[in-house]
Amino acid sequence: MFGRGLADTYAVFLLPLEREFGWTRSQLTGVYSLYLLVNGFTAPLVGLLFDRLGPRWVYGAGIACLGSAFLLAMRLQELWQFYLFVGVLIGFAVSLNGMVPGSALLSRWYRARLSTAIGIAFSAVGVGTVIFVPLTQFLVSRYDWRFAYGALGTGLLLLLPLVLFAVPWRRFTAGHADHQARAALAGAGEGWTLRSALGSRIFWALAQVFFCTAIGMFAIIVQLVAFLIDAGFTPLGAATTFGIIGMLSSISIMGSGYIAERFGIRRTVTASFAGTAAGMLLLIAIARWPSILLLGLFVPVFGLCMGARGPIVSSICARHFAGPRVATIYGTIYSANALGAAFGSLMGGLLHDLTGGYVLGLCFSLVFIGLAVMPFWTVPALRNFR
Repeated sequence: MFGRGLADTYAVFLLPLEREFGWTRSQLTGVYSLYLLVNGFTAPLVGLLFDRLGPRWVYGAGIACLGSAFLLAMRLQELWQFYLFVGVLIGFAVSLNGMVPGSALLSRWYRARLSTAIGIAFSAVGVGTVIFVPLTQFLVSRYDWRFAYGALGTGLLLLLPLVLFAVPWRRFTAGHADHQARAALAGAGEGWTLRSALGSRIFWALAQVFFCTAIGMFAIIVQLVAFLIDAGFTPLGAATTFGIIGMLSSISIMGSGYIAERFGIRRTVTASFAGTAAGMLLLIAIARWPSILLLGLFVPVFGLCMGARGPIVSSICARHFAGPRVATIYGTIYSANALGAAFGSLMGGLLHDLTGGYVLGLCFSLVFIGLAVMPFWTVPALRNFR
């Protein structure tokens, strides 16, 4: 909740920074691209740190890094400082508090219903978005963007002692008795290694899903608040819409695992991608004919599909590559997600600068949404996964 939820507040800071410093849209989305690249390329390192040090220090370092980054960002004056504080530090912080350690922890407690467990836990991402994005917009509108960065950073550092010392990390790390038995059994043999995982088709299929989904989503989602403001909606209304979408995504994240277990992974994932594509088509319509009615259709269609794939891919990875190195393997797969998100974010900004609008960027997103769903229909190991 505090990782991705606070990172998503970047969408609120985009226009104020553009107006104050005169930076181009592609320069600003480039910062977010760097954040996503750092988040992705540090994911294997975070998985390795989790496997060796455990969750206490991984999560604690993440909160400390995130709070420090926000406090530093309140004093930025140059573009390179924005890239360093928001791009690098927040990217690493969110990786430390993100899906890699979370999935590894949950895999120690759940097996049969792992998809549901991951979905419920990761719904906190949407909760964080619906809380922090409107709150940040209020702070920016009531005071200014520097005050907003400072307030969020101070709150995070005050939370750090609780994260380090009030959470029963030792109990969380131990896992269920079944996990302990499996870990002891895995310790007697080699099990999955990163090298052997890299040689499997399902590894690259999951990487393709993450990579293409991220390109399609982040080519527009980073600019969604700015898109709605440019379409004629108020800044607070745009930020609130973004927050509601985040709330709905938390519902989809929470329910996706259960739905996948009931109706099948391929059907669930395909339906979610179809909903995402429909939402993007509605955005194209809004760009041409802005109206509350179209916005009212877009929010539930897009929001209820936005986060459905992440928990499913995470559970497939945790179950297929189960063993003492699952966090390292999953971290490597997850790096494809961040690489795609960085590329999509950058391309979205460049296409906006080239055309002065968002339609071409949305068409670009639709192509990659189609590519993202393909492995669930073309790769046998993934098509038939139970």
